[in-house]
Amino acid sequence: MRAVITVVGKDTVGILAKVSGICSQSHINITEVSQTVMEDMFCMIMMADISDSTIGFDEFSDKLAKYGEENALSIHAMHEDIFNSMHRI
Repeated sequence: MRAVITVVGKDTVGILAKVSGICSQSHINITEVSQTVMEDMFCMIMMADISDSTIGFDEFSDKLAKYGEENALSIHAMHEDIFNSMHRI
C-alpha cells in the first residue's frame, strides 16, 4: 500500500530531512521524491510505501500535519485508495 505526501511552504533548511525522519520513525519507506523551490516556496511530492508502517495511517497523517502546522507548512498524506476510487467513478 502506498501514500502520496505533499509539502508546500516557505523554503527553509531541513524540510526534506524532517519529513523523511517522520516517515522513518514509522517504518514508512519513501520510494520516490520530486521537489522544487519556486522563488522562495518549497514544493515536494513523495510516494511512500506504508505496508510496513508501525502506526495507523490516520496517526501518521496527523503527525505530518502537526509538524506542518508548527512550521508554517501545508503537509498532506493521502492514501492511494483515494486515487484508485476516483478513477473508478
